[in-house]
Amino acid sequence: MSESLSELVSSVEKIVSFPEVFLRVNQLLDDPECTGTQIAEVISQDPGLTAQLLRMANSPVYGLSKEVDTVVRAVNIIGTKRLRYLVLATTSLKVFDGIPNDLISMDDFWLHSLYCGLAAKTLADDIKGLQPDALFVAGQLHDIGQLLMYSRLPELAREVVMRSIEEPGEPALYLSERKVIGFDHAQLGAQLARDWHWPAMLVATIGWHHEPEKADEFQKETAVVHIANSLAVLAELDTGDTEETDAPRIQPLAWETIGLSEEIIPEVLESIRGQFEETRALLTG
Repeated sequence: MSESLSELVSSVEKIVSFPEVFLRVNQLLDDPECTGTQIAEVISQDPGLTAQLLRMANSPVYGLSKEVDTVVRAVNIIGTKRLRYLVLATTSLKVFDGIPNDLISMDDFWLHSLYCGLAAKTLADDIKGLQPDALFVAGQLHDIGQLLMYSRLPELAREVVMRSIEEPGEPALYLSERKVIGFDHAQLGAQLARDWHWPAMLVATIGWHHEPEKADEFQKETAVVHIANSLAVLAELDTGDTEETDAPRIQPLAWETIGLSEEIIPEVLESIRGQFEETRALLTG
């Protein structure tokens, strides 16, 4: 292992940081005496975030019944729990665009991430007790550790890819990462999420999206992101057949955990393909 998880995360934090507005909003949301007006005042200081927040709040992704025309109204209607994820969704794209790497196309990375977010949200819509919009963000950020790994450990990452291709049976990429580097991109992403004080649900779903059975908490949410990760690959390949592609195999236990059947795969794929362009425009426009 060339670096520990914490050392690698620290090295990333020296070249990229979350916008101050997100950190301040996060602090306010943790304060039980904080008012919606105070939160709105902080968000309003960032015109780009304000415009993006209002676009997202009025989009089908959040499905609000009333038009949201001011930040204060957005805060009051969305509620503080949902707001944390909404602000995170609208700030994360810009933050990680600043991380240099030559191993993966950023367009390809975010295409997969967005498909995964849409798949996670679509699955969560049918599962009682889950927050679909929070799962949208969980899916969107599930592979963030892979981006950090490729940017900070490019030579080892290349070795991982080659080993994964050349070894008999082509082991899953995350297993090859553990052999070569000592930890995988999911563990790295979870460490970053902890250090940046993201919600505990994101720490769990990022950290265990390949092994949902190991999650100690947020088991349903983690199973959703595990399934969504595979469905995202199918959406990108424009196929519905998990047997004939390189899409990660979905653990049967994951379907059992969320109480849904793999028979819904074609319906979910049709839905997320239909939502893709509009949602991408909302996030990047």
